[in-house]
Amino acid sequence: MIKKILIANRGEIAVRIVRACQEMGIRAVAIYSEADRYALHVKKADESYCIGAEPLAGYLNPHHIVNLAVETGCDALHPGYGFLSENPDLARICAERGVIFIGPEAQVIHSMGDKTMARQSMIAAGVPVTPGSEGNLANLEDAIEQAERIGYPIMLKATSGGGGRGIRRCNDRQELQQNFQRVISEATKAFGSAEVFLEKCIVNPRHIEVQILADSHGNTVHLYERDCSVQRRNQKLIELAPSPQLDQQQREYVGSLAVKAAEAVSYRNAGTVEFLLDSDGSFYFMEMNTRVQVEHTITEEITGIDIVRTQIRIAAGETLGFSQSDVSIRGFAAQFRINAEDPRNGFLPSFGRISRYYSAGGPGVRTDSAIYTGYTIPPYYDSLCAKLVIWALTWDELVARSQRALGDMSIYGITTTIPYYQNILRHPDFKAATFNTGFVEAHPELINYSVKRRPEALAAAIAAAIAAQAGL
Repeated sequence: MIKKILIANRGEIAVRIVRACQEMGIRAVAIYSEADRYALHVKKADESYCIGAEPLAGYLNPHHIVNLAVETGCDALHPGYGFLSENPDLARICAERGVIFIGPEAQVIHSMGDKTMARQSMIAAGVPVTPGSEGNLANLEDAIEQAERIGYPIMLKATSGGGGRGIRRCNDRQELQQNFQRVISEATKAFGSAEVFLEKCIVNPRHIEVQILADSHGNTVHLYERDCSVQRRNQKLIELAPSPQLDQQQREYVGSLAVKAAEAVSYRNAGTVEFLLDSDGSFYFMEMNTRVQVEHTITEEITGIDIVRTQIRIAAGETLGFSQSDVSIRGFAAQFRINAEDPRNGFLPSFGRISRYYSAGGPGVRTDSAIYTGYTIPPYYDSLCAKLVIWALTWDELVARSQRALGDMSIYGITTTIPYYQNILRHPDFKAATFNTGFVEAHPELINYSVKRRPEALAAAIAAAIAAQAGL
């Protein structure tokens, strides 16, 4: 039923959606800023339209984007992740203009995007939540009173937050006093809302999230879990599916919680329910992401279910076509976020021109990226430049194959996180699958690595030096 989709995004997720459209016989329409004129998603789409010279404004203007969808004859719009993907206004405007929004309804996006509303919905549904304030904090005095009732440490969070932003840990009253206005300021700048709440800090938990799919015919299933515990400052680095740290009973339990959460809010399309797993084995609801996740790739690898294609089919009014008993997992998968950052220099972004790019290959290797040799990574967006996805039948094979594939991948002209991930894979705790969200902070020595200069890189450096000496 859907014949033409406008992709309201950029980068590798836009390329991913274009590929799904091509496989389904659907025309894909790309949008781009002047900074993205030579981006890969623009080259691959059937049609592409400039949305302005300013790098960010066009991607964040829901009225302009939906107007463009209507003008170009699109019957649907896919928001990807980031930008407006969890902005209820985009879904609402699509509904008003007769454009199918590939995602949940605006009200669901709003209620799950508001962290205090989401907590209340989960409590009502019987899904366990982390102890915290019952609603938004009125002021600093209210925050202090709530924190002392719950007990330190606590996490101070932006109510409309996401992506690891607007979060500060406070170990005592003094830190709460220091961070209260900071979080309000961060929340206001990043999300346009000054509302904050607090939760009990679960120290060094596992970060477990569950992929769900739900159609408009009352069918909801989960595609099992992902382990996102390897993260830095609440930003995920390496994701795994399924979690090598759960047993089958825990796996089935957290999957059932995610389905219960989705059904409680009449969820439709693809979504992710995120939990914290405490050291005592307790699961606590953290948040629900009402969009496709960056790490959806690894769930696709272990289940064989194309999540983006399924999103489009659900939006077109089709049924899932399978039940929970039909969903099974095989092997393990890992996703490495290849970021244009320098781990040895405080993870400073490393934007610039890619002089050469060699992607990894071989059995069980997939690369989702939007880069190519000669492409210049602009400094206006997220530092993610590729996602290296590895599948293997066993955990030990996954670790070994990941090492090999990271060694295969070469990106010249910028600094990336590739060698840092190789160090992580060598660590005994990672190899034994005994890590938690404190792993990265507990092992600062992993940023100490040396990058071997390959023969071709050395030859290029010598040639450049000779040319400079000769005045060429």
